[in-house]
Amino acid sequence: MLRVEQSGPVLTITLDRPERRNSQAPSLWSALAEIGAGLSPTVRVVVIRAEGPSFSAGLDRAMLTPQGAPGEPSILALAAGAKGHLEDAIEQFQRGFSIWAQVPAITIAAVQGHAIGAGFQLALACDLRVVADDVAFAMRETSLGLVPDLAGTSPLVRAVGYARALEICVTGRFVGAQEAVAIGLATVAVPTQELDGTARDLADAILQAPEAAVRELKPLLRNAIDATPTEQLKAEREAQARLLTAMVQGSGK
Repeated sequence: MLRVEQSGPVLTITLDRPERRNSQAPSLWSALAEIGAGLSPTVRVVVIRAEGPSFSAGLDRAMLTPQGAPGEPSILALAAGAKGHLEDAIEQFQRGFSIWAQVPAITIAAVQGHAIGAGFQLALACDLRVVADDVAFAMRETSLGLVPDLAGTSPLVRAVGYARALEICVTGRFVGAQEAVAIGLATVAVPTQELDGTARDLADAILQAPEAAVRELKPLLRNAIDATPTEQLKAEREAQARLLTAMVQGSGK
């Protein structure tokens, strides 16, 4: 279901279930969480991509049936169980998505075709999104009587604002490539055959920047989202002091 390959400082994670449009289940989320938690410090860029015409069609719908999906926990059984069990399970599911904001590496989603529900949220879990010109993002949870719950609501609102995020989620409509770039969901849209190459070019550009600065920059900018101006000023000067001190110490060797 997942293929993981490392080439120098770049780790590529590939959703590899094209015959099922890379539909997702808890075992995949557990694997993502494990990869993120065990990420080598030598990895500076993580690229998440997918085989086949679709990035991910979202949750494996068998998960919402009484019989469930083979080898996976039954969502309906969890919902019918003791109070709190379902929330605990969802907390574990979310880890496969939230982990990518916490790793020091810069994460890039290379997204083609359908990225629906959990697929959309996996793309949103990454720092940057490069999309093919056939991309179709959609949040379909509301149409099922549910809400997005895989750590996607915060990055969606941060990217496009509350009103547009609400409209996208409540209507379940598709967001195409050009709109995704225009509203801040994606950095660039390219022909499908150029998607992997564009993601590699972006990874190479990131690798050209000094590693220490990039490792300070990611948490600094993420902190800016919720920090007060005073808190962010403090975070800036502390990060800069660490970098300048390291430079001076390094030059004195």
